[in-house]
Amino acid sequence: MRAGALASAAALVVLAGCSTDEISDSGDDGGNQDTEWFVQADFDRQNEQRDATFQGDESEPWLQYLEGDMTDTSEFASEGPKKVCFANASISNPWRQTGWITMQQQLQVLQEQGVISEMETRDAQDSDDTQIADIDYFINEGNCDAFVISPNSTAAMTPAVERACETGKPVVIFDRGVETDCPTTFIHPIGGYAWGIDTANFLVDNLEEGDRVIALRILPGVDVLETRWAAAEKIFEENGIEAEDHFTDADPTKIKQIVTDAINQGQVDGIWMDAGDGAVAAIEAFEDAGVDYPVMTGEDEMSFLRKWEETGLTGLAPVYSNFQWRTPLLAVQKIFAGEEIPTEWVLPQSPITEDDRGEYLAANEGMPDGHYAKFGGEDLPGFPQAWQDR
Repeated sequence: MRAGALASAAALVVLAGCSTDEISDSGDDGGNQDTEWFVQADFDRQNEQRDATFQGDESEPWLQYLEGDMTDTSEFASEGPKKVCFANASISNPWRQTGWITMQQQLQVLQEQGVISEMETRDAQDSDDTQIADIDYFINEGNCDAFVISPNSTAAMTPAVERACETGKPVVIFDRGVETDCPTTFIHPIGGYAWGIDTANFLVDNLEEGDRVIALRILPGVDVLETRWAAAEKIFEENGIEAEDHFTDADPTKIKQIVTDAINQGQVDGIWMDAGDGAVAAIEAFEDAGVDYPVMTGEDEMSFLRKWEETGLTGLAPVYSNFQWRTPLLAVQKIFAGEEIPTEWVLPQSPITEDDRGEYLAANEGMPDGHYAKFGGEDLPGFPQAWQDR
């Protein structure tokens, strides 16, 4: 599943803003109790982060970060190329496949610069047990100069990450988090609540009280997906939007059937998605029914951006910044140079709007439909062929 489980030092989740007339701008939850998937304090923090100023060059968002605690890495400073051991959750969906290509191209640059000698990678294929074994393999192998880990899940992976930390080598966690603050840095975009706030506010702004929204969710129990929905559900309820959620298993056929059934039951004014896979199938259900397009949120996957432009529907493409796949290797570079790095490295996360959709379509012309527009690899070797020839 794409990025998520934020349970590290400072946050189980991280997110940011929305206009204050649509959500509460205080820590008061209005009488609502925190639940497994909704924590008001995390919602509020990510809401604030959404409008925060990021440090660093805007042209290199994969190196930007929010001001906060920094980690002194001077103990790791050393000369010569180093071996990186990467335990990856999977490359089982287009978002992860896009990021993996970007990471490979960044690796090539750092190898040519003499920073990294090699990156040994093990793919857990979405299995906790496999990834635990992968991390323990690297530890027992004993020749990793740095560990990079994209956890498959939060709690299950925490003990293995702690064992990696106990080796005394730097440990870089990205995408999904763990329940320990031992890693050298934890890298991630703002978070799941931010996605939910951006998308729900967009629908609220473009719909009327009492309008009906169909929420398409991949599956239950994945924290970043659950927090996306928890934030959106809160905003829908506060603004009188009638939202019905359905699990889709990211299956386009199932998505199309769910939407078709909903249209047959009455007018559908909006579509909300916790990930954009299958967005085109949802749109096709409206076309087949011969009814007006909904107000809709998808994702920065090219298939949605192209269909959005083709149809002229009212849309928004939230992102879970795919360029984050560059950051772990650049963090390793800084670590072995002994530079300070953010303890929790929060990256920018901003949606693609109708105003800038054309810019991203032009910049990614010729990319496959499963490509993600905010991949951030335009300056890397192999562009654009490496991403086109997947």
